[in-house]
Amino acid sequence: MWGISAIEIGILVLVVAAAGLAGYWARKFMAEARIGSAEEQQKKLLEEAQRESEAKKREALVEAKEEIHRERLELEQEIKDRRGEVQRLEGRLQQKEESLDRKGESLEKREEGLSRREELMEAERQRLEELRAQELAELERISGLTGEEAKRMLLESLEEELSREAAIMIRDSEAQAKEEADKRAREIVATAIQRSAAEHAVDITVSVVELPSDEMKGRIIGREGRNIRTLENLTGVDVIIDDTPEAVILSGFDGVRREVARVALNKLVADGRIHPARIEEMVEKARREVDTRVREAGEEAAFEAGVHGLHGELIKLLGKLQFRTSYGQNVLRHSVEVSYLAGVMAAELGVDNALARRAGLLHDIGKAVDQESEGTHVALGVALLHKYRETPEVIRAMEAHHGDVEPKSIEAVLVTAADAVSAARPGARRESLQNYLKRLEKLEGIANSFEGVEKSYAIQAGREVRIIVRPDRIDDLASVRMARDIVKRVEAEMEYPGQIKVTVIRETRAVEYAK
Repeated sequence: MWGISAIEIGILVLVVAAAGLAGYWARKFMAEARIGSAEEQQKKLLEEAQRESEAKKREALVEAKEEIHRERLELEQEIKDRRGEVQRLEGRLQQKEESLDRKGESLEKREEGLSRREELMEAERQRLEELRAQELAELERISGLTGEEAKRMLLESLEEELSREAAIMIRDSEAQAKEEADKRAREIVATAIQRSAAEHAVDITVSVVELPSDEMKGRIIGREGRNIRTLENLTGVDVIIDDTPEAVILSGFDGVRREVARVALNKLVADGRIHPARIEEMVEKARREVDTRVREAGEEAAFEAGVHGLHGELIKLLGKLQFRTSYGQNVLRHSVEVSYLAGVMAAELGVDNALARRAGLLHDIGKAVDQESEGTHVALGVALLHKYRETPEVIRAMEAHHGDVEPKSIEAVLVTAADAVSAARPGARRESLQNYLKRLEKLEGIANSFEGVEKSYAIQAGREVRIIVRPDRIDDLASVRMARDIVKRVEAEMEYPGQIKVTVIRETRAVEYAK
């Protein structure tokens, strides 16, 4: 089909076979040549590796030999140094042994000397004993007494003399201790007083409400007096409307009620609407306002006294003392002052400062309720402190401040002393009626001694003097000079707590009668 004969095919097969055989032999020859070359290269590498290994072995041996030599030198040097140190130590030990030997010899010599001295002293002691026995025998012969009898007489005489001297020393010590105690007590009280700055006595039973005009008095009274009666019934105080210009006086012994009435009346005057319903509303507002002020006053007093952790009701009762006075002295300020004085004295003596302050602040707490309950303020105060769980130490210190019970602690004594100091200091309590009247008379006398004075009135418990002058003899400028001159005279000639207000009034009136 292709036009190829069998002979050509055979030739082609032979050619292919011959080419394949020739390629086989060629590849075999090349492979053997490569194998021979690789074997030779391998032999060369092995020989080089052996040469390098032998070189490194020789280098390692050289380094090892050098290291061994260096360490041998260091060891020899160290051994040499230690031998030198041992030799030095041996030398020091030898010196110490020689020193000890010398000291031992010296001690032996001293022991020999001490032994000789002991022998001499023993001989001397025996001789002294013999002499003492001879003296005792001679004394017994001369006195006719035995040694025991003489010893007993001597001891009795010495005992009597020592007893007398001991009694004298005890008496002197007691006197000195008492003197020192009195001196220390005076110093402590003086320190406490010097560090205390308190107020003087103030008015206690009346409050004054200023009015914008005298016409307001009629509105306060109301039709047929219903307004004033309502105010008095709701507050429990007396409303006094007299000839005092532009002022209404509120009188009552309960300071809280009087303050409620004063606040309510001020609100009514400022509002202008005065009738029973409005009075009830203002009194209620005033009562809430005063309650708030009472609590704030109690909290402020506790903070000022440094007393913490009081029951809330005790805080309120303390605040009520702001409106309570005793002989003209504000009880709350007095309580704070007693707390401060007791605390200062306790600190000076090194006793419980906090306990003294707490008991001092609460010592008159019963006066907050003594106008509402039966009993002394001490008994009422003890009941209140028990009720509000105060500590027994505070209760005992408070209970003893008027001597009703025996004080059982130093703090109780300090509270009593602080109470006495606070009440007795000048200006703390209201003066006697006689001295009070004398002061008012003197005040009016000073005012009346000036020329042109028609009348003078000492009012406000002597804290103000009003002088009415003759308008035809004293002009306006002379009135100013007179007020200043009267103030100077009062300051120079009188003693008084607080301040005194001097008011000079000059009034001109024209009066005619129609017939």
